[in-house]
Amino acid sequence: MLYHNASHGFIDGVVRGYLNQLLTSANYQNLTQCQSIDDMKLQLGPTYGDFLSSLPPGPTTSALQERITEKFIQNFMYLKANSNGTLRKFLEYITYGYMIDNIALLITGTLHDRDIKELMDRTHPLGKFEAMPVLSIATNVEELYNSVLIETPLAPYFKGSLSHQDLDTLNIEIVKETLYKNYLEDFYQWINSNSETAGTASAEDVSGFLQFEADRRAINITLNSFDTELTKPQRTKLYASIGKLYPDGTTLLSRADDVDGVVLACQGVPAYQAALESAGMGGGPLGGLGNQAGGMGGGIRNLDELLYQREMEISKLAFTQEFSLAIFYAWVKLQEQEVRNVVWIAECISQNQRERINNFISVLE
Repeated sequence: MLYHNASHGFIDGVVRGYLNQLLTSANYQNLTQCQSIDDMKLQLGPTYGDFLSSLPPGPTTSALQERITEKFIQNFMYLKANSNGTLRKFLEYITYGYMIDNIALLITGTLHDRDIKELMDRTHPLGKFEAMPVLSIATNVEELYNSVLIETPLAPYFKGSLSHQDLDTLNIEIVKETLYKNYLEDFYQWINSNSETAGTASAEDVSGFLQFEADRRAINITLNSFDTELTKPQRTKLYASIGKLYPDGTTLLSRADDVDGVVLACQGVPAYQAALESAGMGGGPLGGLGNQAGGMGGGIRNLDELLYQREMEISKLAFTQEFSLAIFYAWVKLQEQEVRNVVWIAECISQNQRERINNFISVLE
């Protein structure tokens, strides 16, 4: 505890301040009453002020998303610039997930003969790394693969699991999930073995987040594999060896032939069982969480949204802890959801889909 305060006390206070800047339910209610994205810009002014000042009249949803993401990135980079030691490495680990998404995008573009320099503009800023421009000179998958191994922190997640031939022959989602599996296992091992975090609240809380992410991916991989060419042995290789479902639940998932098999595998974890039932699986009522899950009306209907809601609950709970690195991970997840919420509301307004405008996941009361 004394070490945490001495080493990370200032930046701990900063991220708790960031939490207080997030949009509340009242803010979202005002946003849903807007008639245009220009109106949204005014409502978002107190939170995003300078980041929105350069938006031209009649901005697009993508332009709005770019500006509010810019604030997220700036805040994250401030945290990283003012951190050191274990916290700095922890924040770097958080960026690895974005790197995986970016690499998957570049691989897909290379396979389809897209201009990698154009794809660079679509990559997530948190997933960029110093040598990323080097990848833009790759003309085929093998060159890209070799560049990734040499220039990125993701090399350990490729070695022993994926070859450049795999990038040519495997579905890109299999490549991405393989990398994510290796990443989650590595992150979990690091937080539980690092001399400053092992056996602390940081290890316990961060492990909870990583276990949830591993479980969510295992459930989604299984559901999305039905009626596809993905075999059960291939599917099983994509499950991380961590999580509340591991090992008994993932063993049942590996055998599942349908939704009922997934429900059976999740029976040992009440939160997942409830989410499946609320999504209309396992005999539960369709959309059973309704407004409790987020917006002021309409309700949340699908499993992805219900699991996002669960993630928000875990993230908010993390801030009740003291002396834990988990609040940095939690803030990132809460901020990601805020961006998704604003984009959702903007899209509903621009496409005149007001009957769906309340189907977002409120982050704070």
